[in-house]
Amino acid sequence: MQQIRILEYDMCDSERKELYDGQIKQHGRITNMKKTLLNSPLAFKVLMEWYPLRDEVNKFVDNLGVNTFCYGISAENDCIICSTFFRRLLIDTGYNPDKLELTGINKLLWDYGRALVSKPRDIPQDLFNELKKHYDEEQIVLLTAFGGMMIATNLINNALDVPLDSYLTNYAKNN
Repeated sequence: MQQIRILEYDMCDSERKELYDGQIKQHGRITNMKKTLLNSPLAFKVLMEWYPLRDEVNKFVDNLGVNTFCYGISAENDCIICSTFFRRLLIDTGYNPDKLELTGINKLLWDYGRALVSKPRDIPQDLFNELKKHYDEEQIVLLTAFGGMMIATNLINNALDVPLDSYLTNYAKNN
């Protein structure tokens, strides 16, 4: 059961309306998670830093790699909203998320994302060694911070039981 109200535009004060409008302008819609986060403008602003982090990671990881990384994290966290969002991105670019045949860097990113969720204090050294073959230390820190932000969005959705957005319904697993 949804724990926190989803703020619709007419329920917002001027600060929240400005944030709401910014999301519509930038992304064409505002999701249930973001409408939930609007209950705390500061929390909303902090979690929206996901986008600048993604943009920085995208300078050294292509879109498929970013989406694979985020999907791995979200699937491992069993976050229905985020995993469905990344399923949509994969499906819309021609991939079958139920039969991903990952190799090379995409497999590495998938494994690292899942490890960040399942065993962050015990990530295998061979996984780090492989990351270091492809990325420098600054990039690994940035990728890890981005992964942490992805985990935070999963946490918000799961803990507050945010409902799946209707535009994602057709992309949900087992749909």
